[in-house]
Amino acid sequence: MSTPNPIHVIGGGLAGTEAAWQIAQAGVPAVLHEMRPLRQSPAHHTGQLAELVCSNSFGAMATDRAAGLLHEELRRLGAIVIHKADHHAVPAGGALAVDRGEFGRDLTETLASHPLIELRRGEVREIPRDAIAVLCSGPLTAPDLADDLQRFAGQSYMSFFDAASPIVVGETIDRAIAFMASRYDRGEAAYLNCPMDRAQYLAFRDALCSAEQAELKDFERETAKFFEGCLPIEELARRGEDTMRYGPLKPVGLFDARLGDFKDPANRDKRPYAVVQLRQEDKAGQLWNLVGFQTNLRWGEQQRIFRTIPGLEQAEFVRMGVMHRNTFLNAPELLQPTLQFKARRDLLAAGQLVGTEGYTAATAGGWLAGTNAARIALGRDPIALPPTTMAGALFEFISGAEPKHFQPMPPNFGILPPLPEKIRNKAERYGRYRDRALADLDQWRDQVLKETVPAAIV
Repeated sequence: MSTPNPIHVIGGGLAGTEAAWQIAQAGVPAVLHEMRPLRQSPAHHTGQLAELVCSNSFGAMATDRAAGLLHEELRRLGAIVIHKADHHAVPAGGALAVDRGEFGRDLTETLASHPLIELRRGEVREIPRDAIAVLCSGPLTAPDLADDLQRFAGQSYMSFFDAASPIVVGETIDRAIAFMASRYDRGEAAYLNCPMDRAQYLAFRDALCSAEQAELKDFERETAKFFEGCLPIEELARRGEDTMRYGPLKPVGLFDARLGDFKDPANRDKRPYAVVQLRQEDKAGQLWNLVGFQTNLRWGEQQRIFRTIPGLEQAEFVRMGVMHRNTFLNAPELLQPTLQFKARRDLLAAGQLVGTEGYTAATAGGWLAGTNAARIALGRDPIALPPTTMAGALFEFISGAEPKHFQPMPPNFGILPPLPEKIRNKAERYGRYRDRALADLDQWRDQVLKETVPAAIV
């Protein structure tokens, strides 16, 4: 059998590094394009592959934590990035943290020395048209490539500023306080509503006004004009005592039917002074988004303040609110769970560009996109990971979420399919998720990947 044509991988971050490695390990040539150090991004400092920009931590190591489970899944799938992270680990309590200098140098040398990988330095200005390609250019995709990707994807299918509200686990919302309703009872009750009286609302507003904000990077301040079209909740609070009540916390038309008929004048005093609404984030209703709560507060401040909302006192957050510069695709409109584009099956994408968050999620996307790119080159069918695994659930989520409200998502147990039985103890529940995920992954790997088991990792 002749050697397939090279697959082009655009971007040498975690996703691109993993994708190129998996392609080469499958016996297919890969050209890994990285513009650094010839052209630096606003956030990077070196020319190394897989440079860790924000932190040297890949998250919790324990497999009953979302990040730790994803680490273990990737170990069992032969991911080079996790192998090197384990090798260059430094003490960090319960987290997998690395010596980022040694980690980046090792991966750069390892890939550059692979006989089937060509590391090509230089900027890619457009999507390769006549070759299988994997886009891993990240949240700071260079302008020319971003413009070409926007033309391919369509204006409405890309975002260039990430203004996302927090997401909480549905079963941690107190349903004795929160009530299901749509405004004026129009249509099916689609929102969970957390009611506030006047004292609770004013205390909440005061907390927002005095909370500590996260610092924006210099290149993010340039895009601060986007805030006016999507104002953070704390800015709305500062603009006036009633601004939130005329915006996302508007109580008009919302009433808890458990208290009686909202049209009855006798129930006038039972109407809430303000309401925080939560919208269902996933098909199973396990995750709920705080509507209109995009925020630039520090994460610790978010948890402290948002847990003062009636009904959210014990809320478990799977994603905190963010407002920063980002380039990401509207994955539900554009991608399949295999990470192929619906409109072009030999074009794939991975990393933060597809709407996943975190180092390990980027690595997982690189593994899947690289594996599928190689399978396409070899004439095999692309694969999707089992949805009961953390990796499989993540890609199932980003490809199947509601496109209108899609925002990037980190690994979390809330996206996994429910267990057959309800388990209230969180530690036990997460342990069951882990056991099911790893058992299903092992069985799937032995059945589906038996013809493409990666060669030994160096």
